[in-house]
Amino acid sequence: MNGINDVLVTGTEGAASDYPIDNWGLLVALLLVALAAVISAVLKLGVERRLLWATVRSLVQLLAMGLIISYVIQVNQWWLVFALLGVMIIAAVQITLTRGSGLPKGLVLPVFLTLLASAVLMFSVVVELIIRPKPWYAPQVVVTMVGMLLGNVVSAIAVAITRLFDDMRTRRYEIETMLAWGATPLEAAMPSITSAVRLGLIPTIAQLASSGIVLIPGMMAGQIIAGGDPVQAARYQFVVLAVISSLTALADTLIVMLVYRVVFTENHRLRTDL
Repeated sequence: MNGINDVLVTGTEGAASDYPIDNWGLLVALLLVALAAVISAVLKLGVERRLLWATVRSLVQLLAMGLIISYVIQVNQWWLVFALLGVMIIAAVQITLTRGSGLPKGLVLPVFLTLLASAVLMFSVVVELIIRPKPWYAPQVVVTMVGMLLGNVVSAIAVAITRLFDDMRTRRYEIETMLAWGATPLEAAMPSITSAVRLGLIPTIAQLASSGIVLIPGMMAGQIIAGGDPVQAARYQFVVLAVISSLTALADTLIVMLVYRVVFTENHRLRTDL
């Protein structure tokens, strides 16, 4: 497989310069969101404020990240690349815990370790074994690939841990009965663990199944619009989807195995404040 730098060069020389998104394009996109907010207000859905705030926040964050990545690419120093990745991981911890609902305390370290392990695996396998950029820390490759994959992992583990604790609350009496009959916390929690990992994988499997027929995913579409080779873009998109599937399964399994004991006391009893 050719390096991603070749695709980026192709895109720079091709259609990317012919189809820039100017301020008018951004304004049209914002107006479409405003229309959705109006529909929410008319139908009394109650999400218009969150929608508008999320949109403005997204625009500011994306433009800021674009400027930051541009600077990192210009400086082209490995330590700066990994400093940026460290900031992204720390932010991802906060986002994960915010997206989850009904979560107990004490999850910061397990979430951080899960995201850190996922990022290391992404960098080692996707970047260094599959893409193999030159230099090995190429910012346009490392930051964009790890950031894209990290975002999917954040969504997956937020769903998984929310489902885990919701399911354990629903199964409270069943779990307490199993513990009373001598089951270990892991044995009592295993049905909830299985359910959480399965739920976290469902969106990924659905995306895999629909890609290429119903759906042209963002990375592939972006490269084609930028003038890249569609077949090469399809290869990159498949690699991303395959890695997302693997990382989702690994990250969901790791996080639920790290956090399920939070709801048990040292005496192997279910906490009353679950």
